[in-house]
Amino acid sequence: MRAIQVSELGGPEVLRLVETEVPRPGPGEVAVDVAYAGVNFAEVKARSEGYRVRSLPFVPGLEVSGRVRELGAGVEGLAVGQEVAAMAEGGGYADVAVVSATAVFPVPDGVGLRTAATLPTVLPTAHALVHEVGRLQPGESVLVQGAAGGVGTVVGRLARLAGAGAVYGVVSSEAKAAYAREHGYDDAFLTASFGDDVRRVTGGRGVDLVLDPVGGETLRQGLDALALFGRLVSYGNAGGEAPWHVGQPELYPGARSVAGFSILSLASAAPDALRELAGRAFAFAADGRVELPVTAEFPLEDAPAAHRLMEGRTSTGKLLLRVGG
Repeated sequence: MRAIQVSELGGPEVLRLVETEVPRPGPGEVAVDVAYAGVNFAEVKARSEGYRVRSLPFVPGLEVSGRVRELGAGVEGLAVGQEVAAMAEGGGYADVAVVSATAVFPVPDGVGLRTAATLPTVLPTAHALVHEVGRLQPGESVLVQGAAGGVGTVVGRLARLAGAGAVYGVVSSEAKAAYAREHGYDDAFLTASFGDDVRRVTGGRGVDLVLDPVGGETLRQGLDALALFGRLVSYGNAGGEAPWHVGQPELYPGARSVAGFSILSLASAAPDALRELAGRAFAFAADGRVELPVTAEFPLEDAPAAHRLMEGRTSTGKLLLRVGG
């Protein structure tokens, strides 16, 4: 079978198409004939920095859609040939991926495999940020870093559906700001000035909830943008800065709080909670309330081009690799 393999860390050029053995599922696992694979920033970091990489060589790919090829021992509730979306610990950039059965989800009725590939990580993450972790209440305001990306696009819609009083985004270009406004944001600010912009539009009050996948100095500025009793949820460190430590001096004066979320950590530590979260999140896609636009699609062999686009920070929405779809 075909797979995109990384034998050494580096730029997009280290993503190489190879022929390899078809993997077989072990107990509690499912083999999936991949139709589409999602492209995520975590895979860019894995390729370039070794993020969550156990050993070389490895096949990237954290989310796929396709059809069940084979069931491992003890797997129940799924059938060969069934259309599914799945979260993987890697291996998604391939004709066949083996995943844990606990992270395999039947595709909702009326949802095609192309759309299904956008669901496994993005939609549950966005739902958790707004509801389970962010606990957004009707009338509250929210500020979203990376508003034009995959998670940011869905968060904007979910925040609206949750009754947010105002939804603001932070982006890196005017083109992305226009995209965010088209997808439900009241306004979108450029990264360099977002702190001043938030104070301007809120009359100095700040926002109730900040969602931050960047970390570092951006996270610190996000804390400063919080209103009294405000909450910040950190869900990544895309900026690559050293972890920023927050304590009493930053939190006590405004009675602020900080929480964290990682869909990959949840999948590993609490798979049952992940399934419950995914069920709640997927319902929004099944009935059409939320849709994540696929803004670029590449054949499997063009995975380097997909990574270049994502790494260039000019992409919006969701990027996919077309494998067997």
